[in-house]
Amino acid sequence: MHNLGQTRSSNKRDHLLLTPDTFVRTPLPGLKGGVAIVHVAPAAGAAFTQMTIELEAGGTLLPGPTQRFIYVLEGELLLSESSAPYFHKIVPGNYAYLPTGFPYSLSASTKARIAVIEKPFLPLDPDLLKNDLDFDDVPETWFFIGEEQQIEPVALNGDEDLQVRSLLPDSIAFDFACNTMTYAPGAALSQVEVHYMEHGLLMLEGGGIYRLGDSWYPTTAGDFIWMAPYCPQWFGAIGKAPAKYLIYKDFNRHTLA
Repeated sequence: MHNLGQTRSSNKRDHLLLTPDTFVRTPLPGLKGGVAIVHVAPAAGAAFTQMTIELEAGGTLLPGPTQRFIYVLEGELLLSESSAPYFHKIVPGNYAYLPTGFPYSLSASTKARIAVIEKPFLPLDPDLLKNDLDFDDVPETWFFIGEEQQIEPVALNGDEDLQVRSLLPDSIAFDFACNTMTYAPGAALSQVEVHYMEHGLLMLEGGGIYRLGDSWYPTTAGDFIWMAPYCPQWFGAIGKAPAKYLIYKDFNRHTLA
């Protein structure tokens, strides 16, 4: 049924809200038996790309041009390292970090959906670290697979109704962070945040109200939000069930890098 041009999606100077009724699916190089929903990309002003990839059983995804972070939303997949003779089975709630140039293949055992974040890697400048580290000790990123539920949640600013799980290691080697945030019904951020980092956010469960800039939006599972640097932002959970989202931010690098 046609919606006569109506949608909750919104495109503003400093933010995007994209709702599933406006998603457009497209093929990508290295993607076979599947399609990509590119939520945000440099064409929109972002310094990273975030997308949802939908795979049919037997579909595959090969390495791309940059580092990748993947988070399984639905289905069962096999992640293989070219240097290893075995596969890692990954299921919903599992995730993986794949450094630039890391040889791997990803195949779907069943119909599957994965959140994918891609970002050109910013290496550390040894001169900026010379007072803290020897040149030979400049840290590097590494491939790993994780399980979200095995990570101990941390109460944000001491609020037990707002729990954060950090999915990437606590290492300056990584130039971005990716977390899940879970809000108890009625919980909210304690302040309107305005900062230099940009965000990509995928609503996983529940919903609430998001302030972006000077606009207020109802949000629900399946929605995607991009927030530009210095976009005023605030979220409050509404409903009888918890609200949860996956959120990206650039991190651990000098602002002039």
